[in-house]
Amino acid sequence: MKRVLAVLVLLGALVPSVASAAPRDVCGPAAPGFARCYAKVDSRSALRATGYSPADLRSAYRLPDTGGAAETIAIVDAGDAPTAEADLAVYRQTYGLPPCTTANGCFRKVNQNGDATPLPPRQGDWPVETALDLDMASAACSQCKILLVEGDDASFEALGASVDTAVKLGATIVSNSYGAPESHWSAEFAAHYQHPGVAIVASSGDGGFDAPSAPAVYASVIAVGGTSLSKADNERGWTESVWTGASSGCSAWVAKPSWQKDPNCPGRTVADVAAVADPATGPAVYETTVLSGWRVVGGTSASAPLIAGVIALAGHHDRYPDASRLYSGQLNDVVSGNNVGFEDCGGDYLCTGVPGYDGPTGNGTPDGLAAF
Repeated sequence: MKRVLAVLVLLGALVPSVASAAPRDVCGPAAPGFARCYAKVDSRSALRATGYSPADLRSAYRLPDTGGAAETIAIVDAGDAPTAEADLAVYRQTYGLPPCTTANGCFRKVNQNGDATPLPPRQGDWPVETALDLDMASAACSQCKILLVEGDDASFEALGASVDTAVKLGATIVSNSYGAPESHWSAEFAAHYQHPGVAIVASSGDGGFDAPSAPAVYASVIAVGGTSLSKADNERGWTESVWTGASSGCSAWVAKPSWQKDPNCPGRTVADVAAVADPATGPAVYETTVLSGWRVVGGTSASAPLIAGVIALAGHHDRYPDASRLYSGQLNDVVSGNNVGFEDCGGDYLCTGVPGYDGPTGNGTPDGLAAF
């Protein structure tokens, strides 16, 4: 009896009560010129069984188990994640993915200058964001090499320099799960996210219908929105709707790209494509610098590195000077749900899931690799 009580006490410590179950923002508001990460922790569970596994995600998006061995996905984040490689090893071993380590040449961690040392100081709880990014890239493309580039801090200057370094070191896809609302200063950093021959991916954000987020709003970037993903008794085996937090919006600063044809936004519309982001229906992630191990983590911070992995699997990273390739392919059309602030756009496609293109999910979610 005492042993049973001890187990119940332990579980109680691991699993917070539903009353305090609201997803927690990993990063707080950012000062002007700085970005915040978009990861959200679902505090209701510390048990990995409640989060989606790589096999679940491959099933939901009809992804192959192999591919991408010639690709390098760069993850750009702020500050050092000291347990990143060790945490990634636990995640990959738990789910039967091949090891990705410094020793076998699959994993590499550098500072924003491209050097292994000195690594920058930790920036708050950003290590959770890093773990999410590494795990989602691994889930989609377990054979890809991974390059983690750690910016000195969360300034756009440091993060932009980190993107440039990633490309110089051979990254074929660069994933960015951070941002800040576009402003008059946004154009100052756009060139860091413009690298012909390399696919640049960024999270749309988690603020609902609002001003678009940079770097996602840049015309050279693939802006990734978010969905709520659930298992279903249908032919696909899954169903998706707009995640209420998925950011969407109409740019006041970036011109309408020629390949974007939606009618009610004269500027760049965010997003282009989407994947699971709802922390209540999110993936399992392992992280020990900030968290105690397994948690369910979401936000468009999950969808961006997942899409980076899908692009790597398809092997056409050189065909993404922008997101135009994703406007004519086969994707899962997300036709239900809306995001926070949808009243402000009157239920328009800019904030609501509708047949065809919409702001929160773009053209849809991966349906195999045909569109990529």
